[in-house]
Amino acid sequence: MNAPVRYEADEHGVATLTLDRPESRNALSDEMLDALLEALHRARADDAVRVVVLASAHDRVFSAGGDLKAFASDVPTVTKYAGLDRFPRLYTALGELGKPVICAAGGDVLAGAFGLALACDLVIARRGVRFGCPEINVGVFPFMISALIYRSVDRMKANELMMLGDPVDPVDADEAARLGFVNVVVEAEDFEATVQDWAHRVSAKSPLLMRLGKDAIAATRDMALPEALDALRSRLALAFTTEDIQEGVAAFRGKRDPVWRMR
Repeated sequence: MNAPVRYEADEHGVATLTLDRPESRNALSDEMLDALLEALHRARADDAVRVVVLASAHDRVFSAGGDLKAFASDVPTVTKYAGLDRFPRLYTALGELGKPVICAAGGDVLAGAFGLALACDLVIARRGVRFGCPEINVGVFPFMISALIYRSVDRMKANELMMLGDPVDPVDADEAARLGFVNVVVEAEDFEATVQDWAHRVSAKSPLLMRLGKDAIAATRDMALPEALDALRSRLALAFTTEDIQEGVAAFRGKRDPVWRMR
């Protein structure tokens, strides 16, 4: 059997991580989560990788979320508890990757996968795909992803999503864009080209400044404003010491493309 996550990198520095368990609708099993964590570690360690894209091999579902078979298994509770660290480790790894991550939502994004999308930096959705939290319908609450939902969605809408778990009328891609957790919605025939275009546009930016910026966001997003501004001032001062910021300004003035030195 193929690996649960396919890893492909192109000459533009785009690493595409494709969830490849279509027979299970890409359920986030322990195997899938471990493979994702390993792939993210590989992308983080590769200096040639400038942006990561999360995609799906299923034509209608990005991921159906957590593995319900595992939830209801007769494995001892202590064993189940020990394995629950995978979700927070995955969401933290995305935030601390140091490289932008694009969620290519070409199919429905449900349950734990909704949290996966919200942990990304950019979300591109194919028109017609749905986002939702159906866990409550099977006696589960979206515990892990509630923290991500509350940071990305208005409180009352977040409660509606988690407490109703509406399987008939979840949030579609257009409403998700209106609610602010999807960047752009595109037709099916334009989806792959749009994902590639965005990934290549992001990869053309300074990898060093992008890493410094993403690290700054991760470190300060939950700080009080005075503390955040103080921390960000220090990070801006650090950015001033890089050669890339000088090259970026010189290229702008010279009306040419920058050649990033990554230092």
